Amino acid sequence: MTKIIADIGGTNARFAMVKDGTISDIRVLGCADFPSLAEAANTYLRDNGAKPEAGAFAVATPLDGSDNVSMTNHVWAFSIKDTGHSIGLKQLRVINDFTALAYAVPYLGKDDMFKVGAGEAQRNMPIGIIGPGTGLGVAGVVFADGKPVPVATEGGHVTMPATDAREFALFEWLKVSKYSHISAERVVSGKGLVNLYHAICGVDGLDLPEKSPAEITKAALDGSCKVSAEVLDLFCHLLGVCAGNLALSYGAMGGVYIAGGIVPQLGDYFTRSRFRESFLAKGRFRDYLERIPSFVVTHPYPGLEGLKYIA
Repeated sequence: MTKIIADIGGTNARFAMVKDGTISDIRVLGCADFPSLAEAANTYLRDNGAKPEAGAFAVATPLDGSDNVSMTNHVWAFSIKDTGHSIGLKQLRVINDFTALAYAVPYLGKDDMFKVGAGEAQRNMPIGIIGPGTGLGVAGVVFADGKPVPVATEGGHVTMPATDAREFALFEWLKVSKYSHISAERVVSGKGLVNLYHAICGVDGLDLPEKSPAEITKAALDGSCKVSAEVLDLFCHLLGVCAGNLALSYGAMGGVYIAGGIVPQLGDYFTRSRFRESFLAKGRFRDYLERIPSFVVTHPYPGLEGLKYIA
């Protein structure tokens, strides 16, 4: 049976078909280009000429087991039952996007990632997954009788700690100016890059032009903007803080995997950044964390790979 699968984030919806364990016809559609998930899916199916009977979608939002889904970082809200009917499916399964990623990570190969820092992954030991994109996804994998069991979380919304006076000042500015709660996602995500840029300008009294996440990253990498350079440095550092917390919380001797759309684009910059040192900076447990490897997932569609296993 041919099925439709889709990995749906706050910016892009990645559609594909899967049959007999093989993924085909991958297409990426911008979420903002469609009024609803059903419209995006039907456009994909119409252009593809496919008529699947069932599907599995991974969506970037918490799920409570009800039929109604509202996305955290996009305006789409939908009924699972009605969406499946609109697409012409007899069955539609919807899971969290990082649950799909957790299904995939244990099966990714060495060519699907690169390692940052030391440590060796231990077989059948817990795995931590964190991924900054439009938002910040967090998940885990534990093992039961040697089989991987994905664990969905909303760890991207934990309180983000400040580790020095500069960070405290930036977070205080954000709290006074924009948010009642500074979560990890507010500073470790695409939107987080913009928030940090605004905060630095606000704290330092600078009047600089607006920049998108991509423009901030580019200006940091080419050295054309000192504020953008500080933003990207902070981003990697704060991601390290979060990833280290995740490693401790899970006892992630199976490794911590960095996914999402931002970090894989940073290449050698990320390897040289403060990420790994900030990951390790946990006082008495530095030696413990030094044994836990960290990897950047470079597979272009890991969420689809995870959906393949449940579709």
